[in-house]
Amino acid sequence: MVQDRKKLRSRIRPYISAIPDILRLQLVSVTVLGVLLWVLKKAMAWTLRSTGRVAVSSGDFLFLFTTWQGILLIVLALLSLFLYVAFDLNSKILFSGKKLTKQKNIVSGSLKESFGTIRRFFCPAGIGIVLYIALLAPILNIGVSISLTEGLYIPTFITSVIHTTPLYNALYIVTLTVFALIGIANIFVLQGILLEDLSVKNALTQSRSVMRKNWKDYFKKNVMFTLWFVLLVIGLVVVVLLIPLAVLPLLPVSPHTARFLTIMICINAAIVLGTAGIFAGPFYLMHNTQLYYDYRTDEDLQYPEDIQLKRIYMVLGAAACIALVCFLSWRVNESFDLIFPIRSSCQVVAHRAGGVEGAENTVAGIRKAIELGAFGSEIDIQRTKDGYYVLNHDGTFERTAGNSRRPEDMTLEEIKALSVDGEPVATLEEILEAARDKITVFVELKGNTADRQMADDAVRIIKEAGMEEQCVLISLDYALINYTETAYPDMKTGYLTFLSFGNTAALNCDYLGLEEESATGSAITAIHEQGKKVLVWTPNKEESQKRFLLSMADGIITDNVSQAFGIRENLKKRTDFERILDGIFGS
Repeated sequence: MVQDRKKLRSRIRPYISAIPDILRLQLVSVTVLGVLLWVLKKAMAWTLRSTGRVAVSSGDFLFLFTTWQGILLIVLALLSLFLYVAFDLNSKILFSGKKLTKQKNIVSGSLKESFGTIRRFFCPAGIGIVLYIALLAPILNIGVSISLTEGLYIPTFITSVIHTTPLYNALYIVTLTVFALIGIANIFVLQGILLEDLSVKNALTQSRSVMRKNWKDYFKKNVMFTLWFVLLVIGLVVVVLLIPLAVLPLLPVSPHTARFLTIMICINAAIVLGTAGIFAGPFYLMHNTQLYYDYRTDEDLQYPEDIQLKRIYMVLGAAACIALVCFLSWRVNESFDLIFPIRSSCQVVAHRAGGVEGAENTVAGIRKAIELGAFGSEIDIQRTKDGYYVLNHDGTFERTAGNSRRPEDMTLEEIKALSVDGEPVATLEEILEAARDKITVFVELKGNTADRQMADDAVRIIKEAGMEEQCVLISLDYALINYTETAYPDMKTGYLTFLSFGNTAALNCDYLGLEEESATGSAITAIHEQGKKVLVWTPNKEESQKRFLLSMADGIITDNVSQAFGIRENLKKRTDFERILDGIFGS
């Protein structure tokens, strides 16, 4: 038992002793990476401007593969990923190796060597590893990823289609499983390349061999490592947040003072937990590197002794933190209602007419949105064989009406014989009549027939109905929106994008529809500064809806309309602590 305790202490020791070095490594690597990426961003911006575009986005990307500027942008983007892998990931693995083997100059040495590792990945397999780390690992939540893309996920509008189509869903599950197994089998590839100077090919082979022999032990120790870290975080939450908040009501203080102390407790907890988050990634990489050495050699590593921090540094650091917390608490308390608004000004727009509570893209659906009190209703129009415009989202009527034919191959009479959840397929004219003076209609130009003729016809129909002020024409195709905004400046237009680079706010439209991941606070602010409005599509989960209802976005397009209104109502009932929690921790 005593021997086991000694062994446990010896394995924990490198993590404790690494704390000051990790802080220095993080500070220097972030600075170096920031400078290099600033240079690359300027180069990409200049290249983009030379094409006459202000931004490249999901609806305007084909030029990337057909012009020298586009190809150069792809190369620069890849170089950015390589730099992130080098300084955000490789430097920490090199640091772990040096720390565990008691080498000197571990911070400066790790950073210098990490820059040299970039060239090691300039091969097909190396590029594949970088793309896996940057794009697939965060989606799969397997292995290691870079901070640039750690929040990456498959957009909701794509997964909704996948999960409602059995074949797509099966292929999706199989694909994710295959890529997850690939990631697990090659979990030690970076250690092989960086610590043993193996070629990419040999490192891949070695990692698979190591995992075949040790996968049970690897999973056991990773579960234990994760459990210990989770327990540590829970302990910190209890000590710095829950206990102080439980004691606060017992203190004989005024409501104003109680609010100030609540703010102080929450800011202190945010700093403590944020600091823990800084060490989560490096500690995980050190743990993985430790296992790599265990599996690759029978010799026990001679781990470094605990470091002794000078008391004066600890006192000064604590005093600085206390002063910072007090200052921030005072400033926040002065502008509490502005920083943590009690109500949401963000509007709710029903997706596909009435969301999940009304028959999709039907008159009944839009009437349901009106009944629920939605600000707007988003619909999808496609052109029929005989030139009419009907509502349908997919390429065919298979999912909604059980007919595998496409709208453009059918006449209006044939389409009117179909039903969606017992409701007839609606025309654009019918929808406008149902919406008149009741709700804003966001008309998405959709499908294979989404062209300039559709834009012209939609404008004509809307103007004939006298509803120019009540409608917004939107599309995923920027060229089509640019045409519509230019040809009909009196009409409101919106461009939907789930990925963009450049001055997105300067795009030629009135609304910008951002996918959840790209709807950051800075992006919303930049768009507002250009005098345009922001729609976020399609936040359907409670936590996601709450996040954007509390943001500066002008509206959310969602399938769960009643849920969104329920959240808006509950926002008014929050305590000071709940308002702070939402603001600081982004609930």
